[in-house]
Amino acid sequence: MYLQSNDNYGIMGVTKSFKSHLMATIQIRIDEETKKSVQVVLKELGLDMSAAIKLFLKQVVIRNGLPFKVITENGLTLEQEAELLKASADAKKGIGVSGPFETMEEFINYLELDED
Repeated sequence: MYLQSNDNYGIMGVTKSFKSHLMATIQIRIDEETKKSVQVVLKELGLDMSAAIKLFLKQVVIRNGLPFKVITENGLTLEQEAELLKASADAKKGIGVSGPFETMEEFINYLELDED
């Protein structure tokens, strides 16, 4: 930080090199439950909310994208969840399903044929 005096009254001017490091303010809205849950996790990591958000934003720039895989509440990536939903819809239509089998022997025979 480089400060210089502009006059005899002590009014300070900011040099160009300091101006490039001025801080911006970001406001976000998040539900209270999520905020409290995040604060618990961050405290365990030794971070506060501000430091964690700064860390996240710096990583977005460094990686030129999100610094993690986005997952759903089910623990799946968006692609995996879409694939699962499609497979479920196909199965309801009878696409890609086998059986029903009347006996365990019939089922085992089907599996053995599928291996060949």
